[in-house]
Amino acid sequence: MSGSYGPPDRFNEERATYAVRGSDTPDLEAGVAAIRNVLATLPTRSGVYRMQDAKGDVLYVGKARSLKQRVANYVQWKTLSKRLQRMIAQTRSMTIVTTNNEAEALLLEAQLIKRYRPAYNVLLRDDKSFPFILIRADHDFPRVQKHRGARRAKGNYYGPFASAGSVNNTLNALQKLFLLRSCTDGFFKTRDRPCLLYQIKRCSAPCVGRIDPAGYAELVDDARAFLGGKSTGVQAKLAAQMQGAAENMDFELAALLRDRLKALTFIQGTQAINAEGVGDADVFALACSNGVMGIQAFFIRGGQNWGHRSFFPQHTNEVPEDEVLAAFLTQFYEEVPPPKTILLDRELGEAALLGEALGERAGYKVALSVPQRGDRRRLMDQAKRNAVEALERRLAESTTQARLLREVAELFDLAEPPDRIEVYDNSHIQGTNAVGAMVVAGPEGFRKGQYRKFNIKDKNTAPGDDFAMMKEVLTRRFARAQADDPDRDNATWPDLVLLDGGRGQLNAAKAVLEDLGIEDVCLVGVAKGPHHGRDGREVFHLMDGRDFQLPVNAPVLFYLQRLRDEVHRFAIGAHRDKRAKAIGASPLDEVPGIGPARKKALLMHFGTGRAVRNASLEDLQQAPGVSKGVAQQVYDFYHAR
Repeated sequence: MSGSYGPPDRFNEERATYAVRGSDTPDLEAGVAAIRNVLATLPTRSGVYRMQDAKGDVLYVGKARSLKQRVANYVQWKTLSKRLQRMIAQTRSMTIVTTNNEAEALLLEAQLIKRYRPAYNVLLRDDKSFPFILIRADHDFPRVQKHRGARRAKGNYYGPFASAGSVNNTLNALQKLFLLRSCTDGFFKTRDRPCLLYQIKRCSAPCVGRIDPAGYAELVDDARAFLGGKSTGVQAKLAAQMQGAAENMDFELAALLRDRLKALTFIQGTQAINAEGVGDADVFALACSNGVMGIQAFFIRGGQNWGHRSFFPQHTNEVPEDEVLAAFLTQFYEEVPPPKTILLDRELGEAALLGEALGERAGYKVALSVPQRGDRRRLMDQAKRNAVEALERRLAESTTQARLLREVAELFDLAEPPDRIEVYDNSHIQGTNAVGAMVVAGPEGFRKGQYRKFNIKDKNTAPGDDFAMMKEVLTRRFARAQADDPDRDNATWPDLVLLDGGRGQLNAAKAVLEDLGIEDVCLVGVAKGPHHGRDGREVFHLMDGRDFQLPVNAPVLFYLQRLRDEVHRFAIGAHRDKRAKAIGASPLDEVPGIGPARKKALLMHFGTGRAVRNASLEDLQQAPGVSKGVAQQVYDFYHAR
């Protein structure tokens, strides 16, 4: 069972599952027996193993240089921690995949952890991808833009940046400094005069020939040099050009160059972290307090600080700190390309292996080190201080959050503080472009990766009927939950449902749950008070018919208002997106086989979509760029019914 490294779905080797039949009750005896059955057939080569419970759900993913030796440790359960003993007690089967070497096993382990999210692995829970700056290379006048996701477009990528805010600030400064275009290719082609960005000196207007290709290419080279860490050379070049323009009495050009120098100085002045001399590196420091671990990451590229972010891995109880950091790094670099240098605040037992694995994926050598002196040591000290401060803030916030959730439980007669709160709202304008929205919150705050929007599809719903819309949304949500997780094992069922609305919305929701046979989900309607919420006195409607208000200064009221405001914000945003698409839609969008070019040709020829619909076949055939076959297709779509 060997093969080259690749994503799990592309492995060609055989996967073998070994199981033991018996009671579903978790106990060490049955778990150890299952592991022993596997152990008898294991090879001594490297690979990855998955431990599964009686239902086949993955409990743990591990890698090993020698599968036989590694799995044998689980049989000697008395020497293991309580956490691992609980895992063994639940184990009923194992899946084994062999690899060519341990580095491949490490990379495959990270992929499988991301896929299965096992309960006993350290997990990096971060739903957002990191933003990059992309300078395109597929156009005579390259565009500079923010980019997330797969890097398929041809060009130069710079990042990662810690947040959308940090990349947006850098992009704004780049526009002032290098005057590169940020518009789409479609917008670029249709310009016949400069846009506003040219007027405010944030673009050189290549779209209308205000700069030639050679001049624009020079700006692009300067931008690449700056993002590559050569800001000093760019600064000297701009200063020389400004001096020359002043000597030639070209004061307008000198003023423009002066403004660009100011933008460069602003970027350099906003580097809150002194990373000069560090080059390209990621810096990680870990802090631990009261069983909670936090990791601070600084992203340094070309000696410039591109932001920092805090991470709080889950499932870290009884796991040594160095193992948590190592597991975090393998999962973190599953999506993000590593720099050649990774600086850590502590030695890792498998640092060489991790560097080898990351280098194998990246295609260049990656070194992990613990700085001891100089600029790198000062940078690490700053990262460690930030890690401690971020963890302290996290603990303070979690303490406050836990207290608020206890008050929510008391307020709505819940057996215990809710782990999952779902909040619902609708948004529309007189029934048009109607959408429903769901946001999710828990002890850690908002879970934005689990937000959902629902396009209202029921044609029988009268425009503006909020009650019918809410019924449709909740029917789809809970019918899906019953189908996907009838036993409620995956923590996707809410402990509390808040509805942005009054007694009518609550009754509509109750009717949905009764029809589905769901009796144990707490529903609460949150309505504006008698003064339409101007006094902050929302009215809470309970399922048993009671209504009440909270004191204006009650912290739990502020928390519930924040939940309501968040779903309101999300619903309005979803509605605006849908409305914007509808405004830009054309009747020709419904015609199969008609692409953007032919649609544009028809609209340019006939003027409106209605005119295209009413045109005769002969008239359609006369349109430029439209063949007889396409004309017949358009005519048949509108008339052959």
